[in-house]
Amino acid sequence: MNINTSPDVVNRGSAGVTPGYMSGFGNSFETEALPGALPIGRNSPQRCAYGLYAEQLSGSPFTAPRGTNERSWLYRVRPSVRHSGRFEKADTGLWRTAPCHEHEMAIGQLRWDPAPIPKADMTFLQGVQTMTTAGDAATQAGMAAHIFLITKSMVDQHFYNADGEMLFVPQQGKLRFVTEFGRIDVEPGEIAVIPRGVKFRIELTAGPARGYACENYGGAFTLPERGPIGANCLANARDFLTPVASYEDKDTPTELFVKWGGSLFVTRLPHSPIDVVAWHGNYAPYKYDLRSFSPVGAIGFDHPDPSIFTVLTSPSETAGTANIDFVIFPERWAVAENTFRPPWYHMNIMSEFMGLIYGVYDAKPQGFTPGGISLHNMMLPHGPDREAFDHASNSELKPVKLTGTMAFMFETRFPQRVTAHAGNSATLQDDYADCWKGLEKRFDPNKP
Repeated sequence: MNINTSPDVVNRGSAGVTPGYMSGFGNSFETEALPGALPIGRNSPQRCAYGLYAEQLSGSPFTAPRGTNERSWLYRVRPSVRHSGRFEKADTGLWRTAPCHEHEMAIGQLRWDPAPIPKADMTFLQGVQTMTTAGDAATQAGMAAHIFLITKSMVDQHFYNADGEMLFVPQQGKLRFVTEFGRIDVEPGEIAVIPRGVKFRIELTAGPARGYACENYGGAFTLPERGPIGANCLANARDFLTPVASYEDKDTPTELFVKWGGSLFVTRLPHSPIDVVAWHGNYAPYKYDLRSFSPVGAIGFDHPDPSIFTVLTSPSETAGTANIDFVIFPERWAVAENTFRPPWYHMNIMSEFMGLIYGVYDAKPQGFTPGGISLHNMMLPHGPDREAFDHASNSELKPVKLTGTMAFMFETRFPQRVTAHAGNSATLQDDYADCWKGLEKRFDPNKP
């Protein structure tokens, strides 16, 4: 077995970048784990160095405009056709794909406690639990929101998702993504994005792990437009990190699982598929530290829409209407004068799946704990609970820094349908709506 990674081979102009990564978002990167493995001046030479095979992985139609055309050239020990044996159907467990109508429940605001981490051995593929689905994977629109519980590393086992791109949000424990393009390590406060079709396995590096995942069936995640904000703040491109080439020349039996059309299939290979020695292009996995997000807010009065906290967006065919927005609520200063500072009471056309990575969420100080989930579907009212309302209405409006907190939303234009697992879960809070019962009538026409 030969495992090789060379973080210093091609990492040009990246002084200060974490070793093993290249800085930038949507860049055309190039990296090689062996000197001279990457062809110069052409993509598909007659004979590749080291006896490698040239292969293109496309994440967009060939004729997509240059600005949205995604593809990478991989130079690998074996072509991917050697990674495709006889496929058999495998058990999807609790993983579900849209459209999914297996469970019907009355509409309403929903919230779940954190799912307990099991004591039994559970790899990533066994630990995915779908909570909601939206849209239709076959039409490449919508999403699914999952939690994952992992107690065991994937060993001689790999996976790729043909249905969608995957955004991982760890909440507890540390993960290592061993991908065709290189290795990515993430911890709570960071995210990893694995494009559709990219092979990987997940290993644990610091005990059991729990977190959230968004399966994006639509347009690939990209940075949102800043509009009048201008060129800076929010998520800056330089803070996104893509791994350098790293390969395994490993001739031991392995299983390759593929999610395709909502089903899971498996084939058995005599070698590792993590065999890309060099690659170049703009279609690759990446990581991002949410703590590097530069929030923008009101410095006078009122506060902007939560969209101002969008890290990544999956665009739809309608401008300004996202297939998915990935929004965070990080540490930040609250300074607005004569203003109700938490999120206001509202109904809106988007459906919001919310999670808490760590700390306390200012609009829900009780009942919403790290690892928990809330779901506010389209046109269902929501907002601060009684405690948050009273505190925000009566506290002194001096500058306050919200510290030690990180919440997020997977927000989509589609209604999110609850799976049978989520609807029947023991972690579902039957009394969630009671958090608003204390908001009694305050109206008095004699007191303007």
